[in-house]
Amino acid sequence: MNKNIDEILARIRELEEALEDEYRQTRDQWGRKKLDLADEFLSQQRRYKTGLFRFLLRSRLLVMLTVPVIYAGWIPFLLMDLFVSLYQAICFPVYRIPKVCRADYLVFDREDLPYLNIVEKFNCFFCSYGNGVAAYTREVAARTEQYWCPIKHARRLVAAHDRYPNFFDHGDAEAYRQGLNRLRRQYRNKP
Repeated sequence: MNKNIDEILARIRELEEALEDEYRQTRDQWGRKKLDLADEFLSQQRRYKTGLFRFLLRSRLLVMLTVPVIYAGWIPFLLMDLFVSLYQAICFPVYRIPKVCRADYLVFDREDLPYLNIVEKFNCFFCSYGNGVAAYTREVAARTEQYWCPIKHARRLVAAHDRYPNFFDHGDAEAYRQGLNRLRRQYRNKP
C-alpha cells in the first residue's frame, strides 16, 4: 500500500484512540459529577420532562400516523439480529474468524434519563436497538468480507468499514493471491 496512505491510516488510528480517551474521560467526569450532585441533578433533569399527555397532544398528526410504520421495524431488526447471531455462531468458528461481541454494539443506557417520558424512553430503546443491530451486522459482514473477498471496489465507497483500507486494490491479482492468507490471519490482531 502507498506509504502516504499507511501514514494517514496510522494517524487516523491514533486520533481515534485519542478521541476514545477523551470520551472515556468525559464519561468519568460526568459520572463523578452525577454522583456529587445526584439529588440536585435529578430535580433539575425532571423539570425538563414533558408529561405523556402533553407530549401526545403536541405531536403532529402525521407523525402519529407514521408510528405503526416505524415500530414495524422491530420485526426486521429482530430477524436480522437473530440471523446474524446464528450466522456467526455457525460459520465463524469454521473459518476461524473471531466472533463479534454483540454487547459492544447494543447499548441501552438512556432509560434512566429523568427528563424523558415513557414514549421517549421507548423511542430511545428502539433507536438504540436498530442502530446497534445495524452496527453489529456491519462488523460481522466486514469480518466475513475480510475472509472471503478483501478486494477494494473500483470506485470510492462513501462509508467503508474500518477493515476496508487493508483490503487489496481492485485489479491487483498478484497482491490478492500472495496476501489473502496473511490478511485472513489478521483477525487475531483486531478486536
